[in-house]
Amino acid sequence: MRIIAFRTLKEFFERPEFADSEVSLRAWYHDAKTAEWENSHDLKQQYKNASIIGESRVVFNIKGNKYRLVVAIDYEFQVIFIRFIGTHKQYDKIEVKKI
Repeated sequence: MRIIAFRTLKEFFERPEFADSEVSLRAWYHDAKTAEWENSHDLKQQYKNASIIGESRVVFNIKGNKYRLVVAIDYEFQVIFIRFIGTHKQYDKIEVKKI
């Protein structure tokens, strides 16, 4: 999968208050980059705790569910668009299907 954009993750984990997310986000990035998910079923085989929201939105729990990562996935073109990374409190303030 091609991921757009790692910079979003990097900017998040470089903030001192979120530095503890770096290892988990880098691990997710590596897993997703090497994945060849053709659909949400394939993704759920690897990430059983991921939440499929609508057609293309997926929510991943990061660092033991301390953070939430929301992505949009285009399975046909093998592209992941990072839409949001934040704490549960921040996540509760967004509309997952619209972000």
